[in-house]
Amino acid sequence: MKDTDFGIRDKRGHWTPNKRPQRAPIFVWPVQPKKLMKWLPGYLWPWNSAYFLVALVSWMYLTPDLARMQTFQADWMLLILLRNAAWTLVFYGGFHLVLYIQRHQDTNFKYNARWPDADNPSFLFGSQNAENIFWTFCSGVPVWTAYECAIWWLYANNHLPYLEFSAHPIWFIVALLLMPAWRELHFYLIHRLIHVGPLYHLIHKVHHKNVNPGPWSGMSMSTLEHVFYFSGVLIHFVIPLHPLHAMFQLMHAGLSPAKSHVGFDRIVTSEDSAINTDNFYHYLHHKYFEVNYGERRIPLDEWFGTAHDGSPEADEAMYRRIKAKKLSR
Repeated sequence: MKDTDFGIRDKRGHWTPNKRPQRAPIFVWPVQPKKLMKWLPGYLWPWNSAYFLVALVSWMYLTPDLARMQTFQADWMLLILLRNAAWTLVFYGGFHLVLYIQRHQDTNFKYNARWPDADNPSFLFGSQNAENIFWTFCSGVPVWTAYECAIWWLYANNHLPYLEFSAHPIWFIVALLLMPAWRELHFYLIHRLIHVGPLYHLIHKVHHKNVNPGPWSGMSMSTLEHVFYFSGVLIHFVIPLHPLHAMFQLMHAGLSPAKSHVGFDRIVTSEDSAINTDNFYHYLHHKYFEVNYGERRIPLDEWFGTAHDGSPEADEAMYRRIKAKKLSR
């Protein structure tokens, strides 16, 4: 399976898929039932199902009982920190090992044919991967863990509304299904905010060093951005939910950036098959900066005029918008 069968690579080594990112059919009117039914399995499988499975295993087997978490103690908090670090190593390190160390498929389906910078003074230690790993483990995992420990303490002490599955099974399941959508909405809101003026330089600039992102780029952010990024879990203060919902949301936030920044459109598994990572839309945000602030399930970028599908027409629209923005200042 070759990327030339599915897209075009230009003279600079940038690969663009033939199939452009499209709006999710749930936001297409009039309703198209057949397209909707074809789209739904992709919403659930494989990525969201994988994050939920990790959350379920973590909640059932790798998290102390709530009774133990009624007081902040170093032992159970350290256990959660180590568990989150281990899952991070498995997901981010797994993608990196296969695609960037073993180079399992070389640059086949890689959006940018260049590999991460290994001698660039703009990165800590001169290495893109080293800086990315530093921010991931020294800031991302601790902030994620801090939110999680606080949520468990609040649930353990009955400071948050608690949703029992036996009392509201339908809402319990619906809330689980909506968690990835809420994550996407929250991500758009905070991401759009931290692209504004001084907030960008104060909070978001670290992440955008990664013009050519790899898996470890996903959580390479300043500590302030990590605080914003994981704050979606605060929805539990206003909507009755279960700790499993919080676990799913935090695992999704903590692990999904590895896939969304992997830098490859597909992971080749055999001569004629591959797993679609579906992250071209976000790759374009790193490439062009002022487009695609969200994802595609909720077409917020389309509604606000910042969508880019990789086409020459989208390039022209982007340049016109940027020019008009400069002239209006």
